[in-house]
Amino acid sequence: MPSPSPVPPLAAVGPWTVHDAGHAWDALRVPRQVGLAAKDILGARCGALLEGHNGELYYFVTPGSATGWNLLNTTILSAGDSLTVPPLRRAQGPGLHWRICPGGGDWLTDGAALRAALEDVLSAGRLA
Repeated sequence: MPSPSPVPPLAAVGPWTVHDAGHAWDALRVPRQVGLAAKDILGARCGALLEGHNGELYYFVTPGSATGWNLLNTTILSAGDSLTVPPLRRAQGPGLHWRICPGGGDWLTDGAALRAALEDVLSAGRLA
């Protein structure tokens, strides 16, 4: 019997699907420039990455792994929040699209690695 995927996939059946945060994932919303700099630091460790309508980026992490974070201009979406996602292969704008498409069971970014990358970006004063 195959073992189940540790993380349910973000499946968008139609053009857009609303998913509740706090179950299979939490999301962290960051400004575009900060998120792109963190993505560069993370490299291959970066999971799925969603770009919103206004250029903001959304990282997906294990539920609870970002609890208590107090990073400049970041917002945690957790239990009680929801996020609209585009179809899995919508990788270009305009509008909501994947910068890094989710795949398999490895679309979450490690919370500790993401926090370290964001702190590096913000503490270096490179972007805010």
